[in-house]
Amino acid sequence: MATTTAFVRLTSPGTPRWMSSLKDGARKVAELAATPLVPSDYLDIIDPLRRGADLRGRIESIHAETADAATIVIRPGADWAGHVPGQYVRIGIDVDGVRQWRAYSLTHGPRADGRISVTVKSVPEGKVSNHLVHDARVGTLVHLEQAAGEFVLPPEGGKFLFVTAGSGITPVIGMLRNLFPVTDSGAVALPRSAAYDITVVHVAPSEPDSIFLANLRELDRAGLITLVARYDDTHGVLDVADLAELVPDLDARVTLACGPAGLLDALGAHHADRGLELLTEQFRVATLVTGEGGTVSFDKSGIALEASGDRPILDQAEDAGVLMPSGCRMGVCFGCVLPLREGVVRDLRSGDITTAVEGDGVNIQTCISAAAGPCRIDH
Repeated sequence: MATTTAFVRLTSPGTPRWMSSLKDGARKVAELAATPLVPSDYLDIIDPLRRGADLRGRIESIHAETADAATIVIRPGADWAGHVPGQYVRIGIDVDGVRQWRAYSLTHGPRADGRISVTVKSVPEGKVSNHLVHDARVGTLVHLEQAAGEFVLPPEGGKFLFVTAGSGITPVIGMLRNLFPVTDSGAVALPRSAAYDITVVHVAPSEPDSIFLANLRELDRAGLITLVARYDDTHGVLDVADLAELVPDLDARVTLACGPAGLLDALGAHHADRGLELLTEQFRVATLVTGEGGTVSFDKSGIALEASGDRPILDQAEDAGVLMPSGCRMGVCFGCVLPLREGVVRDLRSGDITTAVEGDGVNIQTCISAAAGPCRIDH
């Protein structure tokens, strides 16, 4: 295929800012003119957050919370449908040329400015968390999915105990900020928060590592919540058997807990013995193997095939006798979309990697996706 090279004169000293921006835009369009793109690709450059585009967001600010945690504020695209405090959003970001997807809790209620924010704690060997905390830059475009999750407070109110550990505080702080917003004059008790009686037992390795501690203390001082802060270096690892002492009216409360699997397992056994209601949210850590090709299994048909990494899953599945949904050959786009329950696929157009673990709810186009490791498709 023949290619052309376009040269655009850059701005000289003293060029007005508006003219510089215009010429930057012209340069990008000129570069795109040399590549085989469709009209939507040009629109993505001009207005990537427009209505009808793939859902994206633009990072607007990054604020350090602790030495290894940061809050990322994002302007979502026009098709963002909003969220309920406590829900999470899956974010896709390119790291070293590979698109990685991770789920993060939204750390606020609905905002007047329409922005969303997540707070990320970097973990050892965490490719995405370390990138977002230490290397992400304002202006970066990220991919988004609509908010999801059932870890939310009932609208009618009640008596609740939050048990959180480490970054498990992130969905809880979103609920608390929605109930008790903090203004320049301090925390505010809104009419909608009157029906809630909340105690928070928050566990962290140490006081400096305690995310949102200042916010929690402010709510506690205002009498809006009761805070029980526990630090491993001071109090030792939390023993769930001590909860009845830490929270005297434990049996009268519904517990919502978010944190490591060990804590949630211990709480599950403890609350089952006492006959107490417990709702949990767990952050999963999954290891997915990325390579060229892999075993593709289809849940409902029970068929599995060894797929190469250089041809669409759609074509290889049809060759193996799987009846696949598709309108591609008739010019009907997205007819081949199916849920990727678990695994790794590669976009044959761009090379982007998409990953999923059980419960993520990721959809893929099988006509342009190839296996990049073992994957399981709901079909």
